[in-house]
Amino acid sequence: MQRHFDQDLAHLKRQLLRMGGLVESQIQQALTALVDRNSDLALTVIQQDHDVNALDVKIDNLCIQLLALQQPTARDLRFITTAMKISSELERMGDLADNIARRALELNVEPQLKPYIDIPRMANWTMRMVKECLDAFVNSDPVLARKVCMDDDFVDDVNEQLFRELLSFMLENTQTITRALRLTFVAKSLERIADHATNIAELVVYMVEGKNIRHTLPSASV
Repeated sequence: MQRHFDQDLAHLKRQLLRMGGLVESQIQQALTALVDRNSDLALTVIQQDHDVNALDVKIDNLCIQLLALQQPTARDLRFITTAMKISSELERMGDLADNIARRALELNVEPQLKPYIDIPRMANWTMRMVKECLDAFVNSDPVLARKVCMDDDFVDDVNEQLFRELLSFMLENTQTITRALRLTFVAKSLERIADHATNIAELVVYMVEGKNIRHTLPSASV
């Protein structure tokens, strides 16, 4: 019975990693679609969102079955409940990648407002956070998870800096407002993806240590 349960847990982890890999690909492709002005790739990202949603439902059902049939305790219980929450966080990341792809479709048919420098920089940092929060989950690594939480400040700072820059474009020339707003939506989506990566990192700390560090100051989470 225990061997079968362990196999079910391993299967659940594989499905989460599959979902995480798909979401990572979505984010990367959405940014490539924007920077390279590749609308076909943007459409691919939008279509992939259905696969992410399907995996979210599948993982949720797996977790419910394990909770109902195995009645796990202690660390196994934390793993399953954490997996359900991580799946939800990944699904929201997929939605945000979809949003970026949709803004890329709109921006790609207009003259480029400014060189894409800050957004790719922000995106690279965000995607690293996504990768590292998933690595922390796979390896049960609370140290790496806490690093992800700290890295969120950089993304917030770049988002604020970019917003101020785009606001100046809008104030100086009203014809730039639509494009500038769409770019602020892209930046905000990246900032929200980083927030979800932080949420996953916090869940990893809970899963490994049984310690809830949400809504706490960084010094209180050490």
